[in-house]
Amino acid sequence: MVKKKIRENAETAFRGAAQSAQKSNTKSVNKPKSKKEFEETLRRAGVLQRMGFAATAKLEDLLAELGTSYEGLTEECVENARRVFGGNDITHKKKESLLKRLARAFINPFTIILIALAVISAFTDIILVESGEEDFMAVLIITTMVLISGILRFVQETRSGRAAENLLKLIKTTTNIERKGFGRQEIPISDVVVGDIVHLSAGDMIPADIRIIRAKDLFVSQSALTGESVAVEKTADIDTQKHGNLTETANLAFMGSNVISGSATGVVVVTGNGTMFGEMARSVNEKPAKTSFEKGLNSVSWVLIRFMLVMVPIVLFINGFTKGDWMEALLFALAVAVGLTPEMLPMIVTACLAKGAVRMSKEKTIIKNLNSIQNLGSINVLCTDKTGTLTQDKVVLLYHLNIHGQEDARVLRHAFLNSYYQTGLKNLMDIAIIERTQDEQNSINELRGLTDKFVKVDEIPFDFERRRMSVVVEAFGKSQMITKGAVEEMLAICSHAEYEGSVVPLSEEVKKYILKKVEDLNEDGMRVIAVAQKTNPSPVGTFSVADESDMVLMGYLAFLDPPKESTPKAIAALQENGVSVKILTGDNDKVTRCVCRQVGIPVDRIVLGTEVEKMDEETLRTTAEAVSVFAKLSPQQKARVITALRSNGHSVGYMGDGINDAAGMKASDVGISVDTAVDIAKESADVILLEKDLMVLEKGIVEGRKTYGNMIKYIKMTASSNFGNMFSVLAASAFLPFLPMLSIHIILLNLIYDMSCTAIPWDNVDKEFLRVPRKWNASLVGKFMLWIGPTSSVFDITTYLLMYFVICPQFVSNGLLFNQIAEGTLIQSGIFAGLNMRTVYIAMFQAGWFVESMWSQTLVIHMIRTPKIPFIQSRASLPLTLITFTGIAFLTTIPFTAFGKSIGLAPLPSVYFAWLLLTIILYMLLAQAMKKIFIKRYGELL
Repeated sequence: MVKKKIRENAETAFRGAAQSAQKSNTKSVNKPKSKKEFEETLRRAGVLQRMGFAATAKLEDLLAELGTSYEGLTEECVENARRVFGGNDITHKKKESLLKRLARAFINPFTIILIALAVISAFTDIILVESGEEDFMAVLIITTMVLISGILRFVQETRSGRAAENLLKLIKTTTNIERKGFGRQEIPISDVVVGDIVHLSAGDMIPADIRIIRAKDLFVSQSALTGESVAVEKTADIDTQKHGNLTETANLAFMGSNVISGSATGVVVVTGNGTMFGEMARSVNEKPAKTSFEKGLNSVSWVLIRFMLVMVPIVLFINGFTKGDWMEALLFALAVAVGLTPEMLPMIVTACLAKGAVRMSKEKTIIKNLNSIQNLGSINVLCTDKTGTLTQDKVVLLYHLNIHGQEDARVLRHAFLNSYYQTGLKNLMDIAIIERTQDEQNSINELRGLTDKFVKVDEIPFDFERRRMSVVVEAFGKSQMITKGAVEEMLAICSHAEYEGSVVPLSEEVKKYILKKVEDLNEDGMRVIAVAQKTNPSPVGTFSVADESDMVLMGYLAFLDPPKESTPKAIAALQENGVSVKILTGDNDKVTRCVCRQVGIPVDRIVLGTEVEKMDEETLRTTAEAVSVFAKLSPQQKARVITALRSNGHSVGYMGDGINDAAGMKASDVGISVDTAVDIAKESADVILLEKDLMVLEKGIVEGRKTYGNMIKYIKMTASSNFGNMFSVLAASAFLPFLPMLSIHIILLNLIYDMSCTAIPWDNVDKEFLRVPRKWNASLVGKFMLWIGPTSSVFDITTYLLMYFVICPQFVSNGLLFNQIAEGTLIQSGIFAGLNMRTVYIAMFQAGWFVESMWSQTLVIHMIRTPKIPFIQSRASLPLTLITFTGIAFLTTIPFTAFGKSIGLAPLPSVYFAWLLLTIILYMLLAQAMKKIFIKRYGELL
């Protein structure tokens, strides 16, 4: 019978859901696009309908609808409920497999190109050549670069992931339920089913979405769901009011919230993924949008790939037709492809990101995903929740005021006696009053020794009907009743007020005066309660609620979740660094306005969640651009605002710590959370702060910009110098009777140059560069290549002319040019005696360009790394300086070694280096001039 009843209820809910969903779909801007999405809409509509029914139904009707009773479910009903409505498990983010993590570490556009080139090299240099002529060097060099880059990235991300996993361990929690035949028992939260009767007390986590059956002094913290730091009261009364958010319903409590004080009994209405908590968790498991880093790196990669696809065929056909050796032309074109590919880019990017992650770990920040470092640096809009990020996430007594709004120690003294002597569980306001009194005891005599002077006589506990509580204390033979509570209820029991230094009747005029003062405090975002007293109430043992009458109103207590001391400074620092701060909170607009004013965020207008809900995407994009503060937002509305900002071209970071922040984190370029956040929030985050402090975040943003600066340096300088070299190769291939450089020379030159670049992650970055958010601009990389690359080609061509017409004829061929040397002519004297003159001519020519290329390509690192004058106005870091000059020295010596001879290079005469020095000086002057022109035209260098 029960099984049938539950099934009928489920079918009824589903039919109602279908009707609700169909109605809502006719109005919705974003309709479900697939059958799966439509079914999900139906499921969610059914859940909402069930919760709506639970809030408005009589308890007997609700229990009957759920197939349960005040004594709980039978064992058979438990299994049926689990089968029909599901269990109480929340689906968390699936852990990535080892294979996926390896694939992510090794697969990117550059490594794919390099792997393809390594495969081609394996065929041309190893498989298709005759036995004994195999050349493994090119394959080994390319494969080594791919392996080092991928392994380094995999190891670093694995380490960061393990640190994050320790923070993401789910808390195993039990709850107290009542079942028929078993009575009360503690069971794991995951075993709770729809229809279970749940008993709650202070400190308990609410195990599912429930309807309150009975409640006594129940205060619940919903901050993880809504962002509101102040606990809300829950009652068992039927709630027929229309609310903007389901969490505002007084008789419903939700999974993920906690009981602050009081006790209650409830019936489970929704479990697991169907709960509000579960619904928010579902958004975490959706595939996130591509971040600015991923988009930027991919776009830059495709720019370089397109250049390579254009250059390589041209080089192949020019050399094939002019030289006649198509295999040699293919090998040379392959080397050009390697030369145009920044094969160290994956390694440089990973090293930059890993270095940033290590440095941030010292700043008490865990980077879960290495790419997040650069994303952090790119953000120009930081969206943040208010509670716990801007504020201290606790209730603080800000003011203790008399009727006129002036600080009054008497008000604080009476409030302390009331809070200190009550025997119930002290709520957050009581704790705030006691802490404030203890802080001020040393400076205010009136507050010293209160517990020694006063003795508690009796009390009247708090209840939700009266909305106040009273204690009676005695001192010096006089008894006094002290009452505090909601302002309206306190005015109802007061006949007099302490007004302008005397006790006067509480006239309508005085009441209006008092309510205006309270309204002003409320407008400032403060929660206000009133304090009253009455001397010599009823005799001991006869105190009752009736004694709460004819009292004298003394003043007000104003509470607030105050901003952190570091917040104004952090916001100013973020704004100086080009990051605008926007507040997206679930809290109310008055509190939000007050906090924003205190921390220096301008509030011309606050947009509420109800307004966001009515906006189409175009209107929301315009509004998100113009408005800095949004209040009373649902998680989905937060995500919509962030998506709108990203659609406007912003790189957006989101910082939060509640389940209500998970969807916003997922929608942003980089999600930021703290180690005390709920598990779902930490799963969604890319960055986890061990301290909930915006100053730490500001350091992270600067570190991210350093990381981006050093990455873009490598990309631009390598792409432009490689392009310049290949442009020179193209020119030489067309006019020289021999190859200007062998394929092994190009690959070796590229390797040594790239090894010189390994110190770039440790380079200095100009302070001016760090002040502005940076975004990837693939078209600017292309323009940079076209402008700066050919600059080096000018001096490559002068080196060709010098080597072909001056150096080689003078030191090899007795004044003869290459095409004037007869085939088979041998050199008669000197260090090259007995060698083929044409072979030595080519070897010396190639050695000259080999050395000049390294000098120009490496020194351009120092030219391009800064818009300033290098070595004078801006100096590279010591590691970069040492490694680049070591690379130059090492490569310059190669033509003079046996290894140089084995790869077809010849020693260079000393006069060559005088010409080389002049060439490099002129090249640096021209590069500096072109750099200035480029900045003037495009506004930035890097």
